[in-house]
Amino acid sequence: MQPITNSTMNNATTHNTATNNTATNNTATNNATTNDTTATSVMSAPLTGTTAHTATTGAANPLAVTSGSPLPALVGNTPLLRVSQPLTPPGHGFWAKLEGFNPGGIKDRPGLHMVERARARGELRSGGRIIESTSGTLGLGLALAGMVHGHPVTLVTDPGLEPSMTRLLGVYGAEVDIVTDPHPTGGWQQARRDRVTELLARHPGSWCPDQYNNPDNTTAYTPLALELALELRHIDVLVCSVGTGGHSAGVGRVLRRLYPDIRIVGVDTVGSTIFGQPARPRAMRGLGSSIYPRNVAYDIFDEVHWVAPHEAVWTCRRLAASHYATGGWSVGAVALVAGWLARTTAADTRIAAVFPDGPQRYLDTVYDDEYCARHGLLDGPPPLEPEVIGRPDEKEVVRWTR
Repeated sequence: MQPITNSTMNNATTHNTATNNTATNNTATNNATTNDTTATSVMSAPLTGTTAHTATTGAANPLAVTSGSPLPALVGNTPLLRVSQPLTPPGHGFWAKLEGFNPGGIKDRPGLHMVERARARGELRSGGRIIESTSGTLGLGLALAGMVHGHPVTLVTDPGLEPSMTRLLGVYGAEVDIVTDPHPTGGWQQARRDRVTELLARHPGSWCPDQYNNPDNTTAYTPLALELALELRHIDVLVCSVGTGGHSAGVGRVLRRLYPDIRIVGVDTVGSTIFGQPARPRAMRGLGSSIYPRNVAYDIFDEVHWVAPHEAVWTCRRLAASHYATGGWSVGAVALVAGWLARTTAADTRIAAVFPDGPQRYLDTVYDDEYCARHGLLDGPPPLEPEVIGRPDEKEVVRWTR
């Protein structure tokens, strides 16, 4: 598909412009600029290892200092893994940033950062309740932030959340509120957001991070971008899944400033409205949306791919069998696209792919044969090449398409 433009994404771009015009992010912007300078000064650091390595020279996590808790120090500086055969031919490959090595996955980063910034601005008072909509992963990050800073946490989700995740969130001290009916047009996401509004009114002094529209959700990923820059020294291609738009925007904008010619590839799911497709019921959680999150930075994407659930399942399982590192729906979708990019570009092209989580929460879905058979997700490997369309509204996509 051609680069996303205002003419092809009028509605979504209108939402995104609103966020770009938000004037509440000056401090975060200044921090990002400072971090860019830091990254530029260390671009000559040696790249060591050929299979996996961890950034150890990045700045200390400021939350570990301001909170007085040791827990934030567990977040960040996640390892890189070189992924090659069988997803790529010999001599080709890509680097996977394994965000599943954070205690709760990639969204530990924005969970901690959004809470810290809200506390600093006085929006979240001491002991105030945190209330947010989540499909799971941000819930873990907010449970962590609530534990670090002493806030009760209520998480609004839907029946699609895995029972194991519901139990885990409860073990971490969060209250889980499950909506029972989807919104007629906005689906489960809008139903969850409506419930958040109700709960905020019921609990005076409570606060909602609003991950879909909060610019702190994007700046939380500046350290991740700098870790990639420190580790890889140069990046030709970045591959990110897109859901709330937080990590694709946060990582992509920083790396585009460092490497102006970088090719940024977004990965969405079929049935998602983010890039102009019609909303449909979606099996994959963690990427895609039935609303238009303001944090999606449409202007940074050079290319967008849509991936179907069975294609993500096959890739997840292939990764597990060949590299002992895998994850959920987003990981499978991103790895499929990153593998294709590695196959179709020069062997020395440096491709970075963000793997948002690990496999643990998907043992009863992605890695369960009975579940996958029941939902038609064991149909064999995806095609070697994606289908190609010229515009998002050209046709409804049902398989891997770019």
